[in-house]
Order: sequence, then structure tokens, then C-alpha cells
Amino acid sequence: MLLKTWTRSILAAIFVLALPALATAQVSLNVSVNVPPPELPVYDQPPIPGDGYVWTPGYWAWSDDVQDYYWVPGTWVEAPQPEFLWTPGYWATEGAAFIWHTGYWGPHVGFYGGVNYGYGYGGQGYEGGYWQGGHMYYNRSVTNISNTHVTNVYNKTVINNVTVNRVSYNGGNGIQARPSAADQAAARDRHIEVTSAQRQQEQTARSNPELRVARNKGKPPIAATPRPGAFSGAGVVNARQGGAVSAARPNQAPPAHEAPQAHEAPQAREAPRPQHEAPQAHEAPQAREAPRPQHEAPQAHEAPQAREAPRPQHEAPQAHEAPQAREAPRPQPHPAPEPHAQPQHQPAPPKEPEHPQERKDPHEHQPR
Repeated sequence: MLLKTWTRSILAAIFVLALPALATAQVSLNVSVNVPPPELPVYDQPPIPGDGYVWTPGYWAWSDDVQDYYWVPGTWVEAPQPEFLWTPGYWATEGAAFIWHTGYWGPHVGFYGGVNYGYGYGGQGYEGGYWQGGHMYYNRSVTNISNTHVTNVYNKTVINNVTVNRVSYNGGNGIQARPSAADQAAARDRHIEVTSAQRQQEQTARSNPELRVARNKGKPPIAATPRPGAFSGAGVVNARQGGAVSAARPNQAPPAHEAPQAHEAPQAREAPRPQHEAPQAHEAPQAREAPRPQHEAPQAHEAPQAREAPRPQHEAPQAHEAPQAREAPRPQPHPAPEPHAQPQHQPAPPKEPEHPQERKDPHEHQPR
């Protein structure tokens, strides 16, 4: 029993730790792009489907697969728990890059870059409604309340004290807004990441080619949906006006940054240095010191000197230097017998009889 309880506790802990990673993996956390996102399109908000829903505005997301921005339609999402509001994600510049900061659920709306997403998200806070007693109250002046089932409504005119534009990013040439003290406090609140319904909305948008900037030129045919994943049927609205798109295409940006590296490639021309080192390869003639062994070859010629003895004569076939031994061509016809013939000629027997004849002459004169 203790083992089962311990196992369940461990599995529960692993699941809780994995939730943030699973959630952020689907909302393009820390995505970096070097081309600004298009302006926000103009569209109508679909009617609220029921009590407890919170409006989540549409935004431009980035796809690494197609190297392009695509529009994630705005939609109504049920809050993950009462008293929680949605803080939209936003793009912000960091140097020459545009970084996506994902949104989150919390008891207060935090900083979302000062971007005017509309319908209560004017750049700071949320004017579309508030929670009280476990129920969401909606501001009719900025929310499409055409459903008679929603009775928690009120009217409050929203006055924007910021420049109204449709720029979709913070910093650089975009919106110059900084988080307030209240925004910073909201960032330290307890948060809940995007819900499964929001992930479904983004995944469905990513798989629709018509929502990519390359196809819609900043004017998506599906700008908002009544519920997550409902991309067709009643309540789906298109954009009334598109947003301006940067002249630089996102899928062309990477080569532009890689181009300087391509210019650095000539530095790789240091390879010519090996060409200068090639003379070292010419030093290989130094290996021609092998001629020294050629001079040592005469030592092999000295071997024929040892061949003066009859024994080396048998070694003569080993070296072609035998021609030096050919100074005595006579032994070639009969190599073996001639060495034995030489000791026979040493006695010179015919000459000995000549000397006795000369001795006979003096004896012959004696009788006279």
C-alpha cells in the first residue's frame, strides 16, 4: 500500500513538473526572428458563446517549418479557473531580433508590450470585463454580447490614452512601452500556462496555408473564431482590413545573415598557405638523401672484392655488379673447372724441362 502511494506521488510530481514544458512548447516560447511581424489586421469579434469565457485576441505566430508568419485567429476561451484573466503574448525587439513572449493566465493582466489588440486590450490592462463572486462580468462597450444567456454585463466607455495603431511589436521602430509597477507585480503572480484549447487553436492555424503571410499578404481569411478549433461555420469572421507586411521576406532573412559568413569564407583562402607549405612537399627531394644509400651501394661493390675468393664467385649472381668480375671472361665458359685449372698452371711443368736442356749444353761443351 505504501509503495502504491509513493508511486502515485512520484508520478503526480513528474506530471506537474512537465506541464509548463508541454504548454510552452506549443506557444513558440523564446522564438527569435529577424523580420518584424506584420501589422494587426482589422476584424470583428464573434459573439460570446456563454458565461465564463474570456476573449483571447489573435496574433502573428512564427513557423520554423515554413519560415513564415501565420495568423492565429482570436477566439473565446474558457478560463482555466475562476478569477483568472488572460495576458496576451507579444513580440519585442532585442537588438536586430524579434522575440516572442508567450501569454499566460493569472489573477491580474500583466504587460503585453503595449500592443493594442482591441476588444478590451488597448495596450495596458483589460477593459473587457472583470471577475466578481466567481462570475465574469462583461463590458458591452468593447465586447460582442449578443447572447441572451449572458446577463452579467455592464457599460463602460474605454478611453485610450495611447496612440492608436496596429503595430504588433514592442521596441525598435515599434511601440515604445515599458511595464508599469502593476505589470511587474502581475508578472510575479501565480500563473497558468496556455490551455489545451489554445494549443489546438494555434496548431490548427499553423496547418492552414491560407493563414500564412506569404499567401494572405497580411489579411487572413479567418481572423477570429467563436471557439478554439472552429475554423468553419457560423461565427467565423474574416479580416476587414489587412496589416502592412515588411518588404523583407522572413524566409530570405537567414541567407542575409549568413552572407557575411560567406564573405568570411575568403578567410578560408588561408588554404594558399598550405600551397606555400607545398615547397615543404618539395623538401621531399630531401628524401632524395636516398642517393646516399646509392653511394653506399659501392659498399655492395666492395662485396665483389670479397669475391676474389672463389666463395664470393658463387655470390656473384646476387649482384649485377658481376660485370666487374667479368674482367676474367675466361671463367665464364667453365666457371667451376677453371678455378681448379689455375692451381694446375702454377707448377708450369713445361718450363722445368726447358731448364734441364740448357744444362745439357754446358755438359756438351765440356767434352770438347
